[in-house]
Amino acid sequence: PQNNQTASLGTQKTAAAGSGDDGLEKITVLLNKHPSSANLFADGEVRCLRKLGYDIALTALESTLDLGGDLNPESEATHSLRGRLRELAVHLRAAAKPLSFFTVVYWAIRLDGWLGLLRSRHVADVLALDRWMRRHGIRHLHAHFGTNSATVALLARSLGGPRYSFTVHGPEEFDAPLALSLRDKVEGAAFVVAISSFGRSQLCRWVAPSHWDKIKVVHCGIEPDRFPDPVPLPQGGPHLVAIGRFSAQKGFGLLVEAIAIAAPALPNLRLTLVGDGELRLQIKGLINKYGLGPRITLTGWQDETGVRKALDSAQALILPSFAEGLPMVLMEAMANGRPVIATAIAGVPELVNR
Repeated sequence: PQNNQTASLGTQKTAAAGSGDDGLEKITVLLNKHPSSANLFADGEVRCLRKLGYDIALTALESTLDLGGDLNPESEATHSLRGRLRELAVHLRAAAKPLSFFTVVYWAIRLDGWLGLLRSRHVADVLALDRWMRRHGIRHLHAHFGTNSATVALLARSLGGPRYSFTVHGPEEFDAPLALSLRDKVEGAAFVVAISSFGRSQLCRWVAPSHWDKIKVVHCGIEPDRFPDPVPLPQGGPHLVAIGRFSAQKGFGLLVEAIAIAAPALPNLRLTLVGDGELRLQIKGLINKYGLGPRITLTGWQDETGVRKALDSAQALILPSFAEGLPMVLMEAMANGRPVIATAIAGVPELVNR
């Protein structure tokens, strides 16, 4: 498979096409933040769609860089909706169009409630996005994640904007389906993509059966050509590698404890942790607590070359997550000839057989 964005938009022309003859020639893909460690998959999706001839504009609610370096080749082409001067200009223009402003406010309150409206910047986001899409002739809006970006897509539609669709990755959407108004978002969409059968089952729970057909399963994928013949497994070990954000859902703290339990019986056991995040200090504390400094290496974020090098040096990839969508890192490891060890959660069993 190429990737989920290519399949989801490329196979849904009829559902998403406008009234003209050019189908999906002008699409914008909307992300919450970009570039971001959680959104690196967008690069491959945009590349593949452009190879298929689509005119893709990459848009983000917020421009950010949380990778410790620019690892994202698409970041230069990303249009960001936020910025103090831009938001001020949006509100000044809104004063001249009060009907549009109050339409967005009404829908924002319906989706987020009064407190959510006060906390969010969705009104400015939607007005800025609507103006930008009209200026560039955008025919279809596809949002990634059923969170803020899907909210903005629905609100833009309320202003008479283009049809929208969105991809639900999980697990965030499944943790708070009511608070995120998933029912309204699915019902208003031209189609919805779930990246696993598990994800589709969770979406079907919150909408009437009449909307089930619009929820499509399009598994994430990788570009096989980016993974030439893998190098042989190294000798010794066992040497494991884990790759991902240092967040609660990834379970890396549990993995450190498991290494501590296994270490006495496996004197050559080693683990490389590739990534970074808000739990870095906690993970380092656990490593120090169990005296695992000589066994566990923290590399920080790595670019594609660095990740490939870490996989080449390991004998297996381990994924100890408590919650997931459909982890592309598992596909990358297997494409690189490395066996994987993973928790049997969410979409993981659709990739890994026991």
